[in-house]
Amino acid sequence: MTEYILSFDLGTTAVKTALFTDDGRLVAKSTQEYELIVPSALVVEQDVEVYWNAVKSGVQAVLGNGSVAPEDIRCIGISAQGETLIPVGKDGIPVRPAIVWMDNRAHEEAEILAEAFPQSELLRRTGQVSMCATWPAAKILWMKRNEPELFEQVDKFLLIEDWLIHRLTGECVSEGSLLCSTTYWNIRTKQWWNEMLAYLGISASRLPEIREPGEAVGSIREEIAHELGLSPGTVVATGGLDQACGAIGVGCIHPGVVTENIGAALAMCALVDKPFEDPEGKIPCFYFALPDMYMAHSFTTGGIVFRWFRDKFCQEELSVAERAGADAYDLMTGEAANVPPGSEGLLVLPHLQGAGPPESNTDAKGVFFGLTMRHTKAHMIRAIMESLCFAIRRLIDAFEGLGIKVDEIRSLGGGAKSELWLQMKADIAERPVIVSQDPQDAGCLGAAILAGVATGVWQTVDEAVDKTVRLAPASAEPCVELAGKYSRMYAAYTKLYEDLCGMFAASRRF
Repeated sequence: MTEYILSFDLGTTAVKTALFTDDGRLVAKSTQEYELIVPSALVVEQDVEVYWNAVKSGVQAVLGNGSVAPEDIRCIGISAQGETLIPVGKDGIPVRPAIVWMDNRAHEEAEILAEAFPQSELLRRTGQVSMCATWPAAKILWMKRNEPELFEQVDKFLLIEDWLIHRLTGECVSEGSLLCSTTYWNIRTKQWWNEMLAYLGISASRLPEIREPGEAVGSIREEIAHELGLSPGTVVATGGLDQACGAIGVGCIHPGVVTENIGAALAMCALVDKPFEDPEGKIPCFYFALPDMYMAHSFTTGGIVFRWFRDKFCQEELSVAERAGADAYDLMTGEAANVPPGSEGLLVLPHLQGAGPPESNTDAKGVFFGLTMRHTKAHMIRAIMESLCFAIRRLIDAFEGLGIKVDEIRSLGGGAKSELWLQMKADIAERPVIVSQDPQDAGCLGAAILAGVATGVWQTVDEAVDKTVRLAPASAEPCVELAGKYSRMYAAYTKLYEDLCGMFAASRRF
């Protein structure tokens, strides 16, 4: 008898819902998009009910044709964005909107924490290379200093995966792949960092119970099952950070293969079998979504730049796509294909909400450099695409500096749909790029694999990957003729960032 696994990918700008069979076949999927609340350049929030409504709509969509009975769904897995903080009261209801991961309002609090905890100690305890406004520790301190009445009402400080598990089951648990970037969880002991908690003025009782990724938590509460149209017997499992789940979903479960994902964020993961410390303080160490595995991991604003450009400057493409039932991104990349490699000298720094490691600079801003009357919208689209490929190469250089070999890149997420973009990645990174047959669903599949192993659908993750992950037969190979051109542009890209760092810092006063 076929068993089914439901999974959610809780993204920055959308929730994806997918239903898989026990051999990895995708039965149905749905994507529910939403807009972020951005009242100022540094503030990024979300009404938590927006997430919940997207989850409900997603379940209704994938079960809509009635081909799968709710009682045949064995379990639920979760892939989730990191660092998004949801403070809830004793009734489990959020006391304020979620503070989204890319929110940078806690600059001052990050500086206070950096003063209290030297970078060497932060690196040793948490794996993170610097204290920044993105981390939940800084967000909690910001709440304490700026919203003291709300801070006192908080019963539990949850991450988005924790919140959904709590909403579904009533249990309050979390796991290491999301906790490692809170900077109040010790990556070596896998326990809370008590000195940090004391400084923040919170106790462990105001945080979830710590579990491993891929652990069964409990069944859905009866009233929630009724609301969603699911069976109360459906078991919910801990999941993992979206990028870690995506890596599992393309079969990256052992050291040696590196993944890249251009979604709302640009993220790369390289698995290692023990914690490491980057002596240059550039690349953080994260806990992976498999017990006692770790990863060199970095992320920065990525595809959100492409979506921003689409929404602000591509109304024509959006209108045509709506009329034709097409994808505006496909129309945009089609325009970019008519522009020569290198965008005729146009360079972009894609840091609309700061830059992640190895730069780790929340002051960084987006830049178009070298604009001339020759350049068109198509040039700007291609330059944005190339800039994200330069960011990939920047991370590969940093990984190799740590002795992490990068022979092959596996691409997932929305950016893996475009053959043009895959070829750019191969050309600029000078590595073959391989995709799975369903790269956009890798996060959901990885979460489904974790939940399936947790509930006995498969005995091991290796078995699950063997049965469910299917790679596309062809890969993008680097073009030798373009290596010199792109190497020169990459050097210009890195120098442009370095030259503007002083201006980025000064921009706080603008």
